[in-house]
Amino acid sequence: MTNAQATDKHPGELTDVPGWFPPLDQTLFTWFLERQQKQGMKGDLLELGVYMGKSAILLGHHLQDGERFTVCDLFEGDAPDGANQAESAKSYASLTQQIFERNYLSFHDDLPTVIAAPSSVVSEKVAPASCRFVHVDASHLYEHVHGDIGAAHDILVPDGIVVLDDFRSEHTPGVSVAAWEAVLNRGLRPICLSTQKLYGTWGDPEPLQEELLEMLRQRSDVGLSVQSAAGHRLVRARSRGMKPPPFPASRHYVAPAPAKAPAAEVTESRAARPARPAPSRARRLAKDLLPPLVTRAVRRARAKRS
Repeated sequence: MTNAQATDKHPGELTDVPGWFPPLDQTLFTWFLERQQKQGMKGDLLELGVYMGKSAILLGHHLQDGERFTVCDLFEGDAPDGANQAESAKSYASLTQQIFERNYLSFHDDLPTVIAAPSSVVSEKVAPASCRFVHVDASHLYEHVHGDIGAAHDILVPDGIVVLDDFRSEHTPGVSVAAWEAVLNRGLRPICLSTQKLYGTWGDPEPLQEELLEMLRQRSDVGLSVQSAAGHRLVRARSRGMKPPPFPASRHYVAPAPAKAPAAEVTESRAARPARPAPSRARRLAKDLLPPLVTRAVRRARAKRS
């Protein structure tokens, strides 16, 4: 993972916010959240680990009346242990709460509830069975991810959705171990797998999978496969040049200036040229008489030479 750099400018569009949130996952987030709304599901939203706010901005756009959005991140705070401190210093040195809030408020009128602390405190701050969607993207260390998954289980409503980031990246083996351990031993049931994230539930995944498969099969920009492992059906999706879904621009958006049309090449038309004056009578006579005179002179010259 390359460390995305902060900017000192207000973002005009979601793509301007640094972070790792591919178009495929933006599409999946949007689909799951809109489906919950269509199904009439109510519940709060929670994100553990926000970086500079890219996914949080999208989540906040789907907040319904009466719901609460909570984010939790260390920001500039002290990590709970040396390993977590080293991880933060390496990958998130440029992250500050001020940058996150600036980016978020570029798209929304109000901030979410911000918990500037380790994710281990979230169970004390968020009520059990209160959330319909939880995004886990905090520490990549096994012990922390194990705890975050346990907190998500307690915080989610029965059919709520949890998303685990970096579950199979080569640099985050702790997330992989914690994620598949939750599937094999802690009752988590996968809904689908993207290149970067595992989408799961402690409810029944089959209705979601059927609807999701129907949607994805209609798209030409998604590679799709279905596999089975350890009694779980795994829907795998990968991008094939997918573009991010439409998203409202920020209050700071400035439309690009229209491209100037190339200057038209100036060509002189025949009609625009000045008309040639008609030849005079003398010129007409010269034109008619000159060739015969020349011919006669040539003949005389040849006769003299012979």
